[in-house]
Parts: sequence; C-alpha cells; structure tokens
Amino acid sequence: MYLGTQVTVRDDDDYKVFAQLGVKNISADPPGDPASWTLEDLERHRDKVESFGIVLDMIQLPLPSQPIEKASYPDILLAGPDRDRQIDAVCRLIENCAKAGIPAAKYNLNLIGIPRTELELGRGGSLNEAFRWEKADQQAAPGLAGTLSEDENWERIDYFLERVVPVAESNRVRLACHPHDPYTPPGYKGVTRVLGTVEGLKKFVMMRESPYHGLNFCQGSIGEMLDNPHEEIDDIIRWFGTRGKIFNLHFRNISGGKLSFMETFPDEGDMDMIRSLKIYQEVGYKYMVMPDHVPRISGRDPTGVAFAYCYGYIAAILEALEARHL
Repeated sequence: MYLGTQVTVRDDDDYKVFAQLGVKNISADPPGDPASWTLEDLERHRDKVESFGIVLDMIQLPLPSQPIEKASYPDILLAGPDRDRQIDAVCRLIENCAKAGIPAAKYNLNLIGIPRTELELGRGGSLNEAFRWEKADQQAAPGLAGTLSEDENWERIDYFLERVVPVAESNRVRLACHPHDPYTPPGYKGVTRVLGTVEGLKKFVMMRESPYHGLNFCQGSIGEMLDNPHEEIDDIIRWFGTRGKIFNLHFRNISGGKLSFMETFPDEGDMDMIRSLKIYQEVGYKYMVMPDHVPRISGRDPTGVAFAYCYGYIAAILEALEARHL
C-alpha cells in the first residue's frame, strides 16, 4: 500500500506540490463533462499526470456522491427510460480506462447525497463536518427518487452491476464503490440507504462477485455506521480485506459513531488509525491510502495545508510499518 490523494487539482502547481510531498499516485479526473470524456481525453490526462512523475491510479465514473438531482446519469438509480443508454455509457468509459492504462475507477450509488448538520468546532478552532440525528430534519421530504423500498433499491443496484461488472472484469479495471455516507435510519428522505450498513456492504460485494468488483473503502463512512468504531472497525477491515474487496482506502477518522459524529484529523478521532493500517498491511491491501475530507483550518491555503498534514501522517505510518518499527 502507498500514499495517494484525490484532491481536485486547481492548476499545475498542485501536481508539482503532490510530487514534492511524495504523493506519487492519485485519483484525478480529466477536465470537462465526464459524460463527454473520450479515449483521447483519458490518454491526454494520463500523459499530463505522468509528466509530473505521478501515476494516475484511478478516475471517478460519472456517478458522484451528490444528490440524484445533480447526477449526470440519474436514470441508472431512478430506473428511468434512459437507464440502459446511461449504463452503456459507463461501460464504454470502463473500456476506455483499460485502453488508456487506467487500472481502476471509483463511483457512488447515491440518491440523497451526504447529509450533514451544522459545522462544529474542532481542534484549535477548526470547523469540522458533523452529523447529529437529533439536529437533522427527520421528516425531510423525499427528493427526485421519491419513496423507494429497500428491495427496489437493491434491484436497481443489481441491474447496474449485472451490466458493468462483466465489462470491468473483461477489461481488468477495478470498480471501487463508496459506501453511503452517513448511515441514516430506514426511510429517511424516502430512501433506505442499503450501502449505509456493514451488512449491506457485505451483500453488495458478494453480488455479481468478481475480483474487479469491490469498495472504495471509506473508513470514516464505515465508522459512521458503528456504535463503537474504536472496537468494531478492526474485524470489518479484516472481513473485506481478506476477501480482496478493498480497492482504495479513504483514511478518515471521526469522533463519535452512528447518528452522532464529527469528522476529525486522522490522529485525533476515536479510531486507532495506526492499528488500522497495521491490519490493512496484514490482510494484504496493496493500493492507495488517501485522506478523504479534512477539517477547515485557518490560513491562506487551508485545504492544501490540511491535506499536507494528512499526507505526512500517512507517509510516516507507512514508513514505520515498512521498517517494522510499529
């Protein structure tokens, strides 16, 4: 396993900074509308990334974490009239990733986005994302998806997987799906978020089983599903890791747990992140370890500095593990 990032690049200086900080592998997208990316766009993008001494490990399929109202391909999860054409477009993009030498793609199957409540004060006065169920609008009306049963949700997910997993396998492109973030009670905004529980994620990775069908394993999101993340996360890492179902790692910590948490820097939350990385190493995880979200800090480049802190934290643990000092 090795250090990576998915931070959106603002300009070429960001690529230079990645290389200077020792971030040699990234997930990054070509410019423009994902629905219009061609093979040439992907190849041009890969060549540019490589010109900075960085490897393009992964891109994001046009299935983001945003609410379905903002989706490029909404009919995939809405079972709309354009569903088959939109799935075909995803399949073509997977094929083009293979041709362009991009070995993996991450994606979301998200209907209601990433619910959060107001920002909370973190270390030193940072502003941190949080979710407190008691502060949420628990009676929020359904969105574009309407009221969707758990079975209907699984049926639509399976319809998608049935089409795309064979394409990914035949082209040897790993598909890494992000969990639903955070867990919400069944029926919230009309939807039961089936990828918002550990059991749901287990069911998901065993559907249409393939070595190219797995998870963008967000440790923060999974911690948000648990009553006691500090004690429960180890066995969950082992379950997915020993089955080879972790294709990318979002190395994020939280303070709290199910229905009441705040995002933190990796060294200050409730999960023991050093212990976690030891377990990822034990189960043979071999891809990127990257920061996910970071607290909002002060200064002229708060995002860059916060992520740089996380890169250094991850790199130090990886180096210590490699040297068997941990």
